[in-house]
Amino acid sequence: MIQLYTWGTPNGRKISIMLEEVALPYQVIPIDISKDEQFSPAFLAINPNNKIPAIVDDGQALFESGAILLYLAEKSGKLLPDNATDKWQVLQWLMWQMAGQGPMLGQAHHFLHFNPGKSEYAEGRYFQETNRLYGVLDRQLEQHAHVATDELSIADIAIWPWVSRYQFQKIDLHKFSNVLEWYLRLAKRPAFQAGYQVPDASQEILIP
Repeated sequence: MIQLYTWGTPNGRKISIMLEEVALPYQVIPIDISKDEQFSPAFLAINPNNKIPAIVDDGQALFESGAILLYLAEKSGKLLPDNATDKWQVLQWLMWQMAGQGPMLGQAHHFLHFNPGKSEYAEGRYFQETNRLYGVLDRQLEQHAHVATDELSIADIAIWPWVSRYQFQKIDLHKFSNVLEWYLRLAKRPAFQAGYQVPDASQEILIP
C-alpha cells in the first residue's frame, strides 16, 4: 500500500485527490508542518528537501508533487493521455503549475494573507502576477472543458488545489468566469471532495 506523507496544503492535496481519482489504496501519515515535523530525521530520510508531500511505494520513496503525479499516472494508467499530442499538452500545463502558478501563488499567500502590511511592493507584485496567471488559466479554459484537453488530467489535479485557496490570494473568482465554472465543476467530484479532507476532515472546499 502507498504511504502518503502529507498535510492540508495545495501541494499535499494534489496527491490525495489523485489517489482518490485513480482509486489506489493508500495510508495517510500526517506531517504537521505547523510543528516542524517535516524536519524530523525520519521524514528527512524520505524527503531530503523537508517538504510535503512525499510517498513511499514498494520501498521506493518519492518527493515533489509533480513527480508523484506522474508516477501515479503511470502506475494507474490514468489521467495522462497515451497519444503524444495530448500528453505533451498535459505535461506543459503541469510544468506551468510547478514553475509558475504554485510558486507565485505561494508568495501571494505569504505576503497577502499571512504577512499583510510587511511589504507594499511585494504585495503589489505578487497580487499582480497572481491575477495575470488567473487570466492565462481563464483564457485556456475558454477553449477546453479541462485545462490541457477536454478530459480530466494530472494538470487539473495539480492546478485546482491552488485555486481552492483563492481567498488567501485576494482573488474574486467571479472575475474569471471560465476558471470559476471549472473550479465548481471539479469541486463536485467525489474524489476531489474526499482528497481535500486529507489529512484533516474538518476542512471544507470553499465555494465563492
